[in-house]
Amino acid sequence: MKGRVLIIAGSDSGGGAGIQADIKAVTAMAGFAATAITALTAQNTKGVHGVVPVDPAFILQQIEVVLDDIGADALKTGMLHSTEVIRTVADAIARRAPLTPLVVDPVMVASKGAHRLLLSDAEAAMRDVLLPMATVLTPNLPEAEVLAGFPVRREADMRRAAEHLARLGAKAILMKGGHLEGDRVIDLLFHDGRFERFEEARIQSRNTHGTGCTLASAIAAGLAQKMSLRDAVVRARTYVRQAIAAAPGYGGGLGPLDHAVTVRSG
Repeated sequence: MKGRVLIIAGSDSGGGAGIQADIKAVTAMAGFAATAITALTAQNTKGVHGVVPVDPAFILQQIEVVLDDIGADALKTGMLHSTEVIRTVADAIARRAPLTPLVVDPVMVASKGAHRLLLSDAEAAMRDVLLPMATVLTPNLPEAEVLAGFPVRREADMRRAAEHLARLGAKAILMKGGHLEGDRVIDLLFHDGRFERFEEARIQSRNTHGTGCTLASAIAAGLAQKMSLRDAVVRARTYVRQAIAAAPGYGGGLGPLDHAVTVRSG
């Protein structure tokens, strides 16, 4: 086990996304996962059915006691829900771990369900407060649209959005192209002023719940293990694709991945 990752995110009672997916992904990458839980959700493969926020003071306490004792080689944020939570988390990171690599997954809306995972009035705080602190930002296309302020529907839009988000302060952006139409998936990594393009055949599967959480946490594990950003992204993408392909098919909606795909028995 190598690399300590402190994950600051919400819980998914269905186990496919959120803190549960984060812990599984970091463990699958042979890292150590610690957590600060920001919200509880009543959730399954069919959607989010309820959200109970955690008091920001208690979120802060979770962060501080972990950093005081265990420490962290990388940080990852997921569901932060409100402006107050974003500001609390950003302040804690700035004071206690300013030089620690930070992966920001700007979780906003669940794939299915009526509940917003980021309140609409907190979008500005995500963009203005937390985004500039990110070592790498990992938006999907709907999240990129909100943060950039313009439609992101094509690869050219992805490139324009990544450059815009870099100007807002993110050191690197991994634009996830899973929402693009077509049988090919294109992701773009923008860092050091240049793009790297990843293109592969789309895996036809309904079992994609938690892919964003899983990818971001796997990247954070790589950074915690002192991998380069590119190598961490490449390994994380390979892991997520393998986990989708091996998904167990649980539930009647968007099913979870096989986070244990890296575990071999016998």
